[in-house]
Amino acid sequence: MTDPKLIDSPLSQTVILDGEPLQVCIYRLERQKTWTLEVVDAAGTSTVWEDRFTSDRDALEEALTAIREEGIEAFKIRTIH
Repeated sequence: MTDPKLIDSPLSQTVILDGEPLQVCIYRLERQKTWTLEVVDAAGTSTVWEDRFTSDRDALEEALTAIREEGIEAFKIRTIH
């Protein structure tokens, strides 16, 4: 049995906030229907949502809302949202 393939969403992207990049990563395992959301700052600090999303668009909207409302500092100091 082979390991399931990781599917990256075409909606994954880099967002620049206050001159600093945040990588918005949206992915799922090949056999799963729900999407995982992760935001990574320039230093490699990763914030992974515990909730899963029914669509990659829902995950992107959540990421953009969190970035806009919480700012970049929120993603530098915690690892799980």
